[in-house]
Amino acid sequence: MPSLAFYDAGRLRQIATNLFYGWGYNFYRLENQLRADDQLVRSKAAGLLGIAMASVTTAETDYRRDFLPPPTRQKPFPDPAAVAGAQNLERLARAIGALEALIQQQPVPENDRMTQRYRQEAPTLKTLTHWDEQLVGQCELLRFMVKEQNGASILKDLPELESGLDAIRGTLQSREAVLLDRSS
Repeated sequence: MPSLAFYDAGRLRQIATNLFYGWGYNFYRLENQLRADDQLVRSKAAGLLGIAMASVTTAETDYRRDFLPPPTRQKPFPDPAAVAGAQNLERLARAIGALEALIQQQPVPENDRMTQRYRQEAPTLKTLTHWDEQLVGQCELLRFMVKEQNGASILKDLPELESGLDAIRGTLQSREAVLLDRSS
């Protein structure tokens, strides 16, 4: 017969709490909820960029099929403008993919005693909320701009899309500055 202490809820709660604290985690703290929310939001933002990258990649494939036919005797070399367009689409897809990876690699405030001693974690995470909202909005706008567009349309909007990628990079730098205490 098992010991009654094994079923003592007070003792189990104490053991669990000690384990959570030993692991550096207390799921009842506001900071942990904010950290989890931050990670979720960044995951969703990266997902939006993944969708945008897939749209650009599909548009590039269709563009190559439409504008870069196989060589023939009459036309052994492809049109240089079409090759440049396909390369621009490929570069755009790679740039979006790089930003997606950068978003996923963004740091969050560390949950250790030294960080807590020199910086209040909850206010820092609340400040990050502003940048995360901007990031998600920018990623959604980029996704919307390339959604179901053909390669020629994307190439027409390429300067604006590249400007959007620069804006996303700027938001990520501002977000990182908050974590490194370089922001005002």
